[in-house]
Amino acid sequence: LNGDERPDDDEIFAVVSSLKKIAYFHNCHDMSRLNIWEGLHENLVASWEAVREDSIPPLPMEAVKYCIDSCFYGLLWSIVPFQTEKDRGAIEHAKVMLQDHMDKYMDICQKIISDCPEQSWKEQAFAAVGDLLIYYGSGEPIRYTPSDLLCETINTFVQEYVFINDTDEEIDDHQKIEELHKRRNFLAGYCKLPVYRVIPTEYGSHVLQHYVTFYNDFGDIMKMTLSRLRDNHKVNCAKAMLQALILKFKSLQDEDNDIDRNGEEFHAIKELAKRFALSFGLDAVKNREAVTKLHRHGIIYAVEEDPEAAASAPPPRLAFLELVTEFTNKLLKQDKKVLLDFLDKRIASGVPSSRSEAWGPLHMYRNSLVHGEGESMPPPPKKAYQRKRRRSGSDEDDDPMDEDFRL
Repeated sequence: LNGDERPDDDEIFAVVSSLKKIAYFHNCHDMSRLNIWEGLHENLVASWEAVREDSIPPLPMEAVKYCIDSCFYGLLWSIVPFQTEKDRGAIEHAKVMLQDHMDKYMDICQKIISDCPEQSWKEQAFAAVGDLLIYYGSGEPIRYTPSDLLCETINTFVQEYVFINDTDEEIDDHQKIEELHKRRNFLAGYCKLPVYRVIPTEYGSHVLQHYVTFYNDFGDIMKMTLSRLRDNHKVNCAKAMLQALILKFKSLQDEDNDIDRNGEEFHAIKELAKRFALSFGLDAVKNREAVTKLHRHGIIYAVEEDPEAAASAPPPRLAFLELVTEFTNKLLKQDKKVLLDFLDKRIASGVPSSRSEAWGPLHMYRNSLVHGEGESMPPPPKKAYQRKRRRSGSDEDDDPMDEDFRL
């Protein structure tokens, strides 16, 4: 636009209609020979900057959505040269161009998702990012690894726009169903990322923390996500469960790190822990390493001392042991004894004789390890666990594809 000129309705319609046609054609046909990707991307960036600064964007608001779509389709069609070209130089050039375009597109999409007042742009960008990460996250023809910032951004989007309590009475039932369907699509698009190891399993825990609270709306999606994560790697799945419990536990702590163990919120977390424990099934041998590591990491988190507290005071997160207790019946007898020794060594001041309420979770957990042995399955033959060397990729090691997942 030049000067103070303002487009009329016909001109706005023409621009929107043209970009809409480009997006639809781009969906079905390879238009890379027209070299329009850079121009579409520049308009997308300029529109985001204008909206962010509360000025007039170079394109109508609706047209920007089609820019997002067209750039997305252009990146999908970028795989064609790798399937048709035989010249090594041309293939290398296509690889460099694809990597550059992916970096530019993911950068602007991350900015739109995290800092854009236009909700429709956010939703379009979120869907595009999820699909591209699946498409180019496998390593062929390029391996695009999302940054930590991008992972945090899409996780924040899911927390803010999927896991919400829809209590608006002014919205009719038909509209509520449509909104729920849209939120389910967002959640499914996010969950496939840790399932296919495009982002670390850690980010699955941010979804699993809502397993009980939003079970009616998204229970089938979260249940399948949990199952697929376990199929990928049992130990990392157990860590994701524990991290989900930690996230919910932190949300209950007040400024003094106190927890109301008799409150409804804490009982809801215990119910979440029970659901997770049931998901391990009855085969304690198969899940041995995963369950044992869950207990170990849970103990470490729960008994960490507060350096500013009195020596005789219980650790501020001791109540977390009450949640870990839900997984005790999944332990083998010999592992309970090992964990009992591990617990006692982690208590800096020693196991207190006091039976005060503050130390209650510790005594509850210790009793489950000491007196719950009869519920365990008999130990497997020793021969099954005697190996001269570890198999590469066994569940006893952290997943090499998920090295960023650390508790």
